[in-house]
Amino acid sequence: MALKLLTATNSSQGFRDNDFDWCVEGELVHIGVVCARDQDDPDGGCGCGRSFAGLNSHRATTTAMVREVAGFTSDDYVLAIRSSLEQQGCDPSFAEHEAALLRCLVRDWPVGAIVERRLDEIVVRQVLQP
Repeated sequence: MALKLLTATNSSQGFRDNDFDWCVEGELVHIGVVCARDQDDPDGGCGCGRSFAGLNSHRATTTAMVREVAGFTSDDYVLAIRSSLEQQGCDPSFAEHEAALLRCLVRDWPVGAIVERRLDEIVVRQVLQP
C-alpha cells in the first residue's frame, strides 16, 4: 500500500503574488520553523511563514501536493525526516513524531490536493485529478 505524503510542487504557483518554489518537484517536504521576522505575518519578508521545506534540497516552496509514494514505508518516512534534520544540524529526536503528524495532516485530503501554508494554518488551495 502506498503512503500519502506531502511533496513539493510548482502547480498553482502564482495564485498568490508572493509564491515561490525552489524545491525539487516531487521531493518530500515538511513544515519548517518560522523565524521572528515572519512569526506574526505569513507574508513577511523571509517567506518561512508561508512555505514548506524540502527534505532533500533544504530549499522552500509555497505549494505542496499530496501524492501516493509506492514502496515507501512509514519507517522510510521517519528515516527521511531524521536524515534531513541531521543534515541541517537540527535535533532528529522528533522525527517519528513529525512523520506521524504529517501523515495525519494529509490523511483526509485526496491525492492531487495542493495545499498552502499560512503560519500554523495549512489549507487546500486546489485539487488536481491524478
